Amino acid sequence: MNATEIRKGMVIIHENELYLVHDFQHVAPGNWRAMVQTKLRHLKRGNMIQHRFRSTDKIEVAYLEKKKCQYLYREGDRFCLMDLETYDQIFLNEEQAGDAKNFLISELEVELTFYEGQVIGIELPTTVNLKVTETEPGAKGDTVTNVTKAATLETGLVVKVPLFINKGELLKVDTRTGEFLGRAN
Repeated sequence: MNATEIRKGMVIIHENELYLVHDFQHVAPGNWRAMVQTKLRHLKRGNMIQHRFRSTDKIEVAYLEKKKCQYLYREGDRFCLMDLETYDQIFLNEEQAGDAKNFLISELEVELTFYEGQVIGIELPTTVNLKVTETEPGAKGDTVTNVTKAATLETGLVVKVPLFINKGELLKVDTRTGEFLGRAN
């Protein structure tokens, strides 16, 4: 495929690495040859790069497979998930799980992205409900606004919470930022 066919959201192979096309722009400056200026996000590391392709450059598109899975349990440094269509168990190591390991709770449904049979990404729901396992108790009369304390959640994630949050409470946490959103209903 020619570079002029690049579109936003496409996954391409550039320098033997997978990149998601975040943005692109066709540029034809005067007497020069046309080019495609792109912003690419590395799928494993998450960093953004800018790259300029000539209009005649050949681009290789990566074909990804997505599967709906359910998180079952953690066994040492491995995470076990089940494919919801075939009921096959899929094991991920800590590196493959990445930051998602902070939000994986029993029976959570996620979407795994595969490239050539290897898991390259986990798509989580926007929010998850996690139980507080450890935090300092709030003192009576703590009513100052915007004062926070650290709370450790059931997955080991530490978040900043208001002083009135206590051990054992269920909290809603944003999986994109890792921030406390409120008490879970």
